[in-house]
Amino acid sequence: MADSSFDIVSKIDHQEADNALNQTVKEVGHRFDFKGTGATIAWSGGQKAVEIKANSEERANAVLDVFKDKLIKRGLSLKILDAGEPKLSGKEYRLVVTLKEGIDQEHAKKISKIIRDEGPKGVKAQIQGDELRVSSKKRDELQEVIALLKGKDLEIALQFTNYR
Repeated sequence: MADSSFDIVSKIDHQEADNALNQTVKEVGHRFDFKGTGATIAWSGGQKAVEIKANSEERANAVLDVFKDKLIKRGLSLKILDAGEPKLSGKEYRLVVTLKEGIDQEHAKKISKIIRDEGPKGVKAQIQGDELRVSSKKRDELQEVIALLKGKDLEIALQFTNYR
């Protein structure tokens, strides 16, 4: 019998992220507490990062909170965000929030070790670029691995794809 397998990936649904950003732009433009603060949010560097500008550190963080709220409502994990601290640039504060996508080598090794140490014995995990392929002869063992990883508190958002 052939091995069953699935892939562990960390991808961002860019359409949903874009929708969340557009909703945030609308809300920031209409909310009374943002009037006259010069608060803006926009993509920077394609869709790899978001730049927030405001006249105070608190306003910049408030715009970030609105963006986080919109991401959650659209079903995206907050683990994709890597927010820095608001920095003063001239008369306004700028906050750059990068979006993390893909599983780096360090996290891939960590996930592979978790599967090896705590998962069922017949399961193999292979690192393939920025994703992991998990295979086993039994589908039940693959289900156990998915449950195991969902129970762990990892720093990156994981999706399980290509299950066969």
